[in-house]
Amino acid sequence: MNQPESNESIAPEESDSGGSPYTPPVAIEAAEEFSESPNESKRQAGIVFIWITLFIDILGIGIVIPVLPGLVEELSGLSESGAAWYYGVIVASYATMQFLFAPILGGLSDRFGRRPILLVALFGLGIDFIIQGMANSLWLLFVARIISGIFGASFTTGNAYIADISTDDTRARNFGLVGAAFGLGFIIGPALGGLLSVQFSLRAPFFAAAGLALLNWLYGYFILPESLPPQKRRPFSLRNANPFGTIGTLRRYPLVFGLAMVFLLKALAQRGLENVFVLFSGFRFQWNDQTVGFFLCWVGVTAVIVQGGLVRPAVKRFGEGKILLFATMISAISFLGYAFASQAWMLPVIAFFGALGGLAGPAVQSLVTKTVDETEQGEVQGALTSLQGLTSIFAPIIFTSGLFSYFTSAAAPFEFPGAPFLLGAILIFISFFVLLGVLAKHPDH
Repeated sequence: MNQPESNESIAPEESDSGGSPYTPPVAIEAAEEFSESPNESKRQAGIVFIWITLFIDILGIGIVIPVLPGLVEELSGLSESGAAWYYGVIVASYATMQFLFAPILGGLSDRFGRRPILLVALFGLGIDFIIQGMANSLWLLFVARIISGIFGASFTTGNAYIADISTDDTRARNFGLVGAAFGLGFIIGPALGGLLSVQFSLRAPFFAAAGLALLNWLYGYFILPESLPPQKRRPFSLRNANPFGTIGTLRRYPLVFGLAMVFLLKALAQRGLENVFVLFSGFRFQWNDQTVGFFLCWVGVTAVIVQGGLVRPAVKRFGEGKILLFATMISAISFLGYAFASQAWMLPVIAFFGALGGLAGPAVQSLVTKTVDETEQGEVQGALTSLQGLTSIFAPIIFTSGLFSYFTSAAAPFEFPGAPFLLGAILIFISFFVLLGVLAKHPDH
């Protein structure tokens, strides 16, 4: 893992990590004052609010990462290899809903503001975690993941919120801080989830995640200010909320469209890594939930170091384009490392090296948000989230239900649990050369 691609990306379910297995009610007048008084203190307050919101959100998600595969095994009654197929389908159901609903939430945030959409999404996630914790059959868990996918696009609105309150000088830094929130959430979340599952039960982490999500909702309800003033909002259109139609929106911005194609390949690899890693580490090195949790904690530490401390000086010194090329190559190499790792101690070393791939996410977001008109930030972020959702539909089927399940079964000509990571490395190498072409057409970036 390079770092949690939270969820990576230029999309909100993940910050781009580069190769690790893992976005009292305020009156309208207050919103206008917040947006029209561009002093640094108000901007910093907004960053703090949304940072805490996203941190608690990703903390709740991180808690359940180590235990979801085990719950699928328990409910299906199958072995690790046999349950991988069901796990892939359940994960794909979440991604399908995110693909369909991310542009809707993004468009609604352009119409009604970021704050109400964030609150609805956070409350929905809290209810979803409760359902998952109570699930006594695979079909109920499947339904719960569908609900989670519908509300899980709050990262779209979170990214749009950051774009609203950022300037050209602070944009890369602010998205780097968001990446650090993801990393910090992954420091605490997976370790806590693994510990709760060992000390109590597989279901305990889901109830803990529900409590965090609802606490996050309460925090946002009483403290989070609105970032998009009424005069900058735009009408909601079902046509614009069509997930395939919103992707067409990217064509209005040639640079963004080119970066989106790079992102599509890279995100497919990253989603595959995130979905298969828990199964891979258990099969290859016999790691339990607690060990996986501590490893993901280490991944989070490296994410915080890179995205919280290196993004701004790196982008300032080398520019977004060079940082993107460097981070993409690092990600590809780290995927190769996971594919052929022969001993458990190698994984934390690869994660430390691969953490530099996390520089890509903030650099991409910086380029995207300063290119897109401020009235279309929500729609464009929704389109990018839809792309991520699209890759998340196919990644668990290709990487988990397909490659991992096959190469760990008796039907395979040879055992190779690292096969999904090898495919991921190939996809990222391809995205590197596509990125070269995109930057050549836009030399100013």
